[in-house]
Amino acid sequence: METKEAIKLRRSVKQYDPEHRMTNQEIEEILSLGMLSPTAFNLQHWRFIVVKDEALRRQVRAAAWDQPQVTDASLLVILCADLKAWEKQPQRYWRNAGQQVQEFVLPAIDSYYRDNERVQRDEAMRSCGMAAQTLMLAAKAMGYDSCPMDGFDFEQVGKLINLPDDHVISLFVAIGKGAEEARPRPGQLTFEEVVIEDRFG
Repeated sequence: METKEAIKLRRSVKQYDPEHRMTNQEIEEILSLGMLSPTAFNLQHWRFIVVKDEALRRQVRAAAWDQPQVTDASLLVILCADLKAWEKQPQRYWRNAGQQVQEFVLPAIDSYYRDNERVQRDEAMRSCGMAAQTLMLAAKAMGYDSCPMDGFDFEQVGKLINLPDDHVISLFVAIGKGAEEARPRPGQLTFEEVVIEDRFG
C-alpha cells in the first residue's frame, strides 16, 4: 500500500477480532519501522512496551475504562519515554558521526535538556506521538487497523508495567484485525481553517 493511501485509510478502529494473531515477524516489522521515527538530537527515548501476558492485558483493560481493544487487538503497545535519555551515555546516539559533529552535538544535548524538565517532557511526548503515527501507518500498510489511546489511568498502568521513575507514559497503540468498518469521518475542518499563511490574523 502506498504511503498516501495508508494515510487516507488509517482510522481509529475500536473493535477487533480477538482470535486473530499476528506473527512475530509482523510484530517485529511494525516495531522496527516505529524505531525509525524522528527524535530531537536522535535521542530515541521512546520505549515500546509490548503487552503479551493475557492476565496483564486484562488488568490494563480494567485501568482503561474497560475498552475492549486493549485485550482484543492482536498487539498492544504502551509508548513510554525515558525523560533522562539525554544524560544516559548520549554518545551512543551519535557513535557513527564524525568526531567534529560529536564535539558539537554532545555538549548541545546537555545544555538543551539539563535543568529543563518542561523541555524533557515536551520532547518525550512529541517523539512518542511521531512514533505512534509511524506504528499506525506501518500497520495500515500491512493490512491492519489501529487505535491510539489515552483513555486510561496513567498512574495505575504505570504501576502495572513497573514504569521507572524517570519515564513517562505517552499513549497506547492497539493494532490488529478490525472486526468492523470504521465509521465515516464525523467532521473535518476545512483546509482554510487549518492552514494559516505566515501568522494568525
